[in-house]
Amino acid sequence: MTLSRPARLLAAGTLAAALALPLSGGAVAAPDRGPEGPGGPKGPGKVDTVRFASFNVSMFRTTEGELAADLADADDEAQDAEVRNVAEIIQRQRPDVLLLNELDVDLSGQSLEDFQENFLAVGQGGAEPIRYAHSLVLDSNTGVASGFDLNNDGQVGTTGRAYGDDAFGFGEFEGQYGFAVLSRYPIDERAVRTFQDFRWADMPGARLPDDLSTPEPADWFTPEELEVVRLSSKNHADVPIRVGRRTVHLLASHPTPPGFDGPEDRNGRRNADEIRLWADYVSPGKRSAYLVDDDGRRGGLEPGSPFVVMGDLNADASDDGNGLPGAAGQVVDHPLVRDPLPRSAGAAEASRRQGGVNTSHRGDPALDTADFSDGPGSGGNLRVDYVLPSRPLKTRAAGVFWPVLADPLSRLTGVYDPSYTNGFPSSDHRMVWADLTVPGARR
Repeated sequence: MTLSRPARLLAAGTLAAALALPLSGGAVAAPDRGPEGPGGPKGPGKVDTVRFASFNVSMFRTTEGELAADLADADDEAQDAEVRNVAEIIQRQRPDVLLLNELDVDLSGQSLEDFQENFLAVGQGGAEPIRYAHSLVLDSNTGVASGFDLNNDGQVGTTGRAYGDDAFGFGEFEGQYGFAVLSRYPIDERAVRTFQDFRWADMPGARLPDDLSTPEPADWFTPEELEVVRLSSKNHADVPIRVGRRTVHLLASHPTPPGFDGPEDRNGRRNADEIRLWADYVSPGKRSAYLVDDDGRRGGLEPGSPFVVMGDLNADASDDGNGLPGAAGQVVDHPLVRDPLPRSAGAAEASRRQGGVNTSHRGDPALDTADFSDGPGSGGNLRVDYVLPSRPLKTRAAGVFWPVLADPLSRLTGVYDPSYTNGFPSSDHRMVWADLTVPGARR
């Protein structure tokens, strides 16, 4: 399965007007919330505040086509209840531009269309339906066979986890753990840039893994493998969103988790360099000159262009967890980025209640976005999901949808329970959002 390049623009639907609902989970309501969302009506001359959100929805399955079958209707599988909860969170937070991570993608785009029609367009749990006029599914390296023994176990995997370990990005089938964009604003499809094929070895100073059993440095991959090994475990996509008279570049990615490997730390090193790609991309001049996108265009983002880095970066800004030190800081602390520090009371409560490794974390627990295992050797709850606007954009409000347990809406996030497909009523990640004003967007 290969999606058309640089990306696949899905069929547009009609926008649905919906009453704005109160926020939960310790978030601060944005000013001027109107019937169409954070900024009110979005007609000419009415652009005000735009809500950008990133949400790892954990909508992946173990076999190809399984998610598509689940989404074809809304009531025949146990997993449908979890998808309905994901949909309700989206309906209650009502983002204008939404990045969905960990969504199995398919060639036709039918899965995303069915998610919209059968779940988002139907009110869930008393929330109002929501529709997005513009949808974009992006090709992914997950499950794309490399033809090489990339995990150095002596064989090229052909099925299951062994196959995934030797794919360009871990996945047991093509498109597993992919990502997509939903937007109420037009997407400039022709201007989308992707870096799916960019080779890891072509990044200057790449953190290539080392085979510790040999004296040679950075030799985990053979020279033949380095000719094909890609940096991006899924994809890196610059998705231009037209907001009134301005274009805001959504920089979307989902770097590999920094684990599931050995002492060579190939996933930790890759994670850090995947994050670095965006730090270089938004930096003018020589720092980004080496980048070549999938259409052969060189260089990074045009200087002065507004952008928002979004996604599950699988790295904590305070270096909690097992990522490389400073990995997330490459973008969080970038001089062109303004970190809105989204937070929630529910995350702080969960850290206190769960204890374990959380008690040794350096970061503010109110900033956590994911509820991971708290036992010995585990990462605990971490801040790994981000909405990071560039400095020309002004943040009106920001938050994480993580209600405290006393809040009735905590039924949507819950606590770990192995009876759920992914251990939670919706996802082990929480939606992160920021309300941004775009200078010059008004007509």
